[in-house]
Amino acid sequence: MNHEAPLCRTIPGPGPLRIGPLVIDPPLLQAPMAGFTNYAYRAIVRRFCGVGLLATEMLSARGLREMNARRKGAPERLWGVRDEPRPLAVQIWDNDPATLAEAAGRLVEDYRPSVIDINFGCPARDVSQKAQSGAYLLGNPNRIGAIVARVVAACGSTPVTAKIRLGPSDETITAVDVVQAIEGAGGAAVTVHGRTARQMFRGQADWDRIAGLKPHLKRIPLVGNGDLKTPEAVREAFARYGIDGVMIGRAALARPWLFRRSAAALAGEPIPPEPSLTEQRDVLLEHYRLIVGRFGERKGTILMRSYACCYVPGVAGARKFRARVSRAASVEEFVAAVEECFPRGA
Repeated sequence: MNHEAPLCRTIPGPGPLRIGPLVIDPPLLQAPMAGFTNYAYRAIVRRFCGVGLLATEMLSARGLREMNARRKGAPERLWGVRDEPRPLAVQIWDNDPATLAEAAGRLVEDYRPSVIDINFGCPARDVSQKAQSGAYLLGNPNRIGAIVARVVAACGSTPVTAKIRLGPSDETITAVDVVQAIEGAGGAAVTVHGRTARQMFRGQADWDRIAGLKPHLKRIPLVGNGDLKTPEAVREAFARYGIDGVMIGRAALARPWLFRRSAAALAGEPIPPEPSLTEQRDVLLEHYRLIVGRFGERKGTILMRSYACCYVPGVAGARKFRARVSRAASVEEFVAAVEECFPRGA
């Protein structure tokens, strides 16, 4: 089993992030995103270096328990987890302390992740409203504390972290009570997305409110998340808001090299330029090859459609590319769409 880190040069930053016994350096975290941050995406991010901690897609604790009961294989969202380099976090969700603790314990025993992260921030209807999990739980800090305590007990020496939002709505900001409940229950770190559940991804992340949580934490680090789209924005977040780490999500779907550029900015080094269109095309095609190698041509091509559309913001002909690649059902059709949008020699 190969858990050695890739041969990337260590870049000094504003100081390493410590999550329990783990030292995360640089203090840049890749956000867990359902439907996107699978093994192929993580391999692409890791190729560019600069990320301190990667994370899986969000995994249903109840679904994992049911698969174990039926003795079925590991879910697709655990693709690659056993053998890829560490550090690596696995994120889980549910609303029942016992179910989450059972799932976390099995994951620690079978997959040896560096971190178990619990999602208390997902605002998606199926998770939050139908399953009363994710961001739904922000209205019940005591329940969150009970969940974290059970999961911590099940994970032994593996640190347990949590990802939250500011609260259910602007009228009900619960983040202070929630982060204190997480810390009091033995959580090792908390990541705060600077929006409420009701906002979904509308408006702008409120970094002043994120920073306002720091005085309420006595021993665990605070990681900020939301709207970090450039290396300069990452550097400003550390300088202005006093957070211990940052988590980057949607912006790095479009630019997986953002972590490398941000790490250089934190180190006071020249920020590497954006890859050329030719280099971006090669990255996109490598991403595609990894997906097809896992899922086969037809399913892999269909799965890759949404990934491919993330690569083209600001690229000439992006609208035409999205329309064309969204119909691709074969390697030939997919590659032809990419070659048109990212011409060789550009």
